[in-house]
Amino acid sequence: MLAKTIAGKIFVPSIVIGELYYGAENSARLDENRARVDQYAASVVIVNCDAVTGKHYGRVKAQLRAKGKMIPDNDIWIAAVAIQFDLTVVTRDGHFQHVDGLRVEVW
Repeated sequence: MLAKTIAGKIFVPSIVIGELYYGAENSARLDENRARVDQYAASVVIVNCDAVTGKHYGRVKAQLRAKGKMIPDNDIWIAAVAIQFDLTVVTRDGHFQHVDGLRVEVW
């Protein structure tokens, strides 16, 4: 999840929404969890990827490879969105700490 409080809004990359729907699709309570994701997605600002995001993705992935600290591709996309839009990543995943210039808040 990403967060930057601008008028109390939470910004979430479309990649995260996809991961949430994937989790719902693989759950025992499919309809209930789809509805929960629908409700959550409607309550946040969804940030999409574009060519600028792709440039950040390429730079971040190259830096991680050079350090020998690769992380999952979806997390690199999330980091790229955060860097592009000057957002803070709110997560428990410690591997985001390996991304240069990324603000991370552990929840």
